Amino acid sequence: MAQNAFDQKKDHILAEIHNNMQDLSPKGTIDELCWPIMDLINSHRDMVTTSSCSGRLSVFVEGNKLSNEDVKSGGKGEGGKWLFVTHNREEVMRWTEKLPEAVVYEKAVETATVGSNVRYILYKYEPFILHVKCRDFLTASKLFSTAMACGFRESGIGSNNIVAVRVNIKLDIPIGYLDQNTQKLVFFVNNCYIQLIDRMTLSKFSENTKKMQELYDKIESQLINPQQSATLSGPLHETKEERRERKKKEGLERQQQIKQDK
Repeated sequence: MAQNAFDQKKDHILAEIHNNMQDLSPKGTIDELCWPIMDLINSHRDMVTTSSCSGRLSVFVEGNKLSNEDVKSGGKGEGGKWLFVTHNREEVMRWTEKLPEAVVYEKAVETATVGSNVRYILYKYEPFILHVKCRDFLTASKLFSTAMACGFRESGIGSNNIVAVRVNIKLDIPIGYLDQNTQKLVFFVNNCYIQLIDRMTLSKFSENTKKMQELYDKIESQLINPQQSATLSGPLHETKEERRERKKKEGLERQQQIKQDK
């Protein structure tokens, strides 16, 4: 019997995930922290993950965009570039060491540096996001409701029953601009301020990780093993810590197997 469209699409996506282990982010590969929840969701016959990000810090210089024949700055645009991107909290406090250009610190903000044609340097923390294609609207609704119950209030159901799982844990701070004459990065904040927002980012990483674990637990108990969760109790039931360690071990074993199969 021929597969239906969803099953064919799921098989194709899973083959790409396990053979290439790549995505379209600046990093180019699937985040390690996303593997457990991806594996969990993909074990459900009616769901498959299509894109993900575990959460990241990025520092970005805006590009130029043409609007009504006027050049305006904003977003990636023409010439926009990443100065730094990491999904690893251990790299947060040292990101300034990796800047590619000379930097001028704490230059006073002048009127000329505030306008539509200024290419700002944006410091961003963006939280976990996951897109999941579901077989039907009923499955999509269950996943959406589960995510909302965990506090993922930015979630939604799009076309083709694709659920975007999102949470509002973010920072978006202008910290400088690109001097168009010298091509130097000019910061209008000092090192103390950067260290402050770095510590705020570490707190965001921690909050984000907790929300990911909460979502994992809810999906497992309500969508993957609802009957087992309702009947299993007492000493045979794993604690959250035991389950977390087991899933981490299984994820590492699965990745090792993938490498051996290549």
